[in-house]
Amino acid sequence: MDSEVGPLRAVMLHRPGNELKRLTPRNNDQLLFDSIPWVDRAQQEHDAFADVLRGRGVEVLLLADVLREALADPRAHTAALQSAVDQRRLGEDLADSLRSHLSTVDAATLAEALMSGVTFEELPASEGASLVRKMHHPHDFVVDPLPNLLFTRDSSVWIADRVAISSLAMPARRRETALLDLIYAYHPRCRHAARAYGAHSAPVEGGDVMLLAPGVLAVGVGERTTPAGAESLARSVFADDLAHTVLAVPITQARATMHLDTVCTMVDRDAVVMYPLARDSLVAYTMCRDSEGSLRVEGPEPFLHAAAAAMGIEKLRVIDTGLDPVTAEREQWDDGNNTLALAPGVVVGYERNMETNARLEDAGIEVLPIAGSELGSGRGGPRCMSCPIQRDPV
Repeated sequence: MDSEVGPLRAVMLHRPGNELKRLTPRNNDQLLFDSIPWVDRAQQEHDAFADVLRGRGVEVLLLADVLREALADPRAHTAALQSAVDQRRLGEDLADSLRSHLSTVDAATLAEALMSGVTFEELPASEGASLVRKMHHPHDFVVDPLPNLLFTRDSSVWIADRVAISSLAMPARRRETALLDLIYAYHPRCRHAARAYGAHSAPVEGGDVMLLAPGVLAVGVGERTTPAGAESLARSVFADDLAHTVLAVPITQARATMHLDTVCTMVDRDAVVMYPLARDSLVAYTMCRDSEGSLRVEGPEPFLHAAAAAMGIEKLRVIDTGLDPVTAEREQWDDGNNTLALAPGVVVGYERNMETNARLEDAGIEVLPIAGSELGSGRGGPRCMSCPIQRDPV
């Protein structure tokens, strides 16, 4: 896979599940949601999203299904126990008890526990004394839920024929990488894929990684991806000859702009949809290899200029998300810039971003609108909710 816009053939999504029902007013901030979603409606919206993709010939793989299939391998089942049990927090005896319990359940039950979490109340009755258990409320989590699994873009990203397992920055999301490690190591569909980056490296999240053109990556650096992460990814893709240029793009470290794809996404071979306030403020540091193979860093210079030069085109077409500052800010918050390209000039976007969608249509981009009133409560749009695993070349 060498672009953001080549015809999409296969994608991994995660249908909202019981992990979202674990959200409460006490924990939704910690678990990175701005409100508590209506789960049934979120599932309906997600099903409609998946149907739009299938209707355009895209194979949809659901993360819960592939996780269950991976866990059918006894090696994956054993590895999952290690990732789920935090002995430092639980203490040795309770950790052993939890491992013993999870080792007896089938793949479907274990997958549900890994995604939705386990409360102290749901553990089998304890035979011995445990201070940890006595000092926790029954509804506290012994295994935390992963409501952000919905946003499959962040936890892994395909670069050419390799997969990069993200190193997620926020504590609420770090265990997601263990599940993706299991899937890519043990699922028959994925286990032969070579790795482009490891989850134990410096923080990089998939929402910050864009395949601008064959051999050209842009990596947002902000709240979730560090400069060290961007440099480490660049060194990795250079070593594997997956790219010749990587642009490190600083973005504001704020909730509204947590990833590069919250301010800018590709909608055609030479076009982006972009938040107007970012158009003139985004810069890029250009990383490439010199004649001896060593890393060279240049810049900063305006992002749009650096991107066009790296892509070998005269300029990038920019479609603004509304010229009115208030409308633009509202639609950026509602993921108007976070579109998923199904082919050059064909994107999926939230229907509520009417100004952005109208401007895309005026620019010759076909917009397939989907509802996202509940899906968007975790701050993510169609691109955030999708991990493309196969695209045709552009």
